[in-house]
Amino acid sequence: MSEIQRPGALYQQVAAAIREAILSGEFAPDSLLPSEAQLMTRYGVSRPTVRNAIAALRAEGLIDVRHGKGSFVRSDGQPALTIERRISRTVDGTFVMPNGDLWQEVEEPGIYRTHTTKATSRLLQLDEEEALFGCDRLLIDPSTGTRAMHRTLIPFEVAETVPLLSEEPGQPPAAIYRALTQAGHKLSWTETVRAHMPLPDERTALQLPDATPVLHVARIAHGIDERPLLLEELRFGADRAELAYRITADKQPTRRTRA
Repeated sequence: MSEIQRPGALYQQVAAAIREAILSGEFAPDSLLPSEAQLMTRYGVSRPTVRNAIAALRAEGLIDVRHGKGSFVRSDGQPALTIERRISRTVDGTFVMPNGDLWQEVEEPGIYRTHTTKATSRLLQLDEEEALFGCDRLLIDPSTGTRAMHRTLIPFEVAETVPLLSEEPGQPPAAIYRALTQAGHKLSWTETVRAHMPLPDERTALQLPDATPVLHVARIAHGIDERPLLLEELRFGADRAELAYRITADKQPTRRTRA
């Protein structure tokens, strides 16, 4: 039996002891934790104390509770999926995404009309309540089971100049890029990544385990004078996938020396 001799509530002491056993490797990643009865014996505490300790570790993201199977140490391995964030263009003007053939749609896309919010107005450089076309997709990578939520937002003022987008705003990104270039836009892109704890709908749609943050990727397609034309948002569980970027060095302007 491991004696508990630390300050704090008893369940916190037990949680600290189990945490140390996990971090030291005694309880290996993906392994089943000892049963409640075994932990009660090991630490000399009651069942409610063990359950509270497990709940605390679950909230920290150190363990997963699988109903009917028990408590498992969270894996510390590499994410199951690497998502490459680059864009290629073929000689015939078709845009190709490295992971374009990776995803399958779980359900029919949801196409709707909406308005800019405080967050999206900043990204699209528009006032709040400006009209947008929106399209939401729930995607899955069949080889790993990784789920992703994908959204495109197109300002009405952009779609009105591109017939395909005003008639069929639910086009996939590569088709939107091509329609924009055919309309005379020269495209460039910027992208930001941030993490947040999931909202209830995100946790359900992405089937996230406890204490798992969501990675939120925002990609903006710009036209002439850096004008934002399209906002794409991609959300997925940080435990399932990682992002990969190709970085090249920009050419610096040549400095002129004074004679």
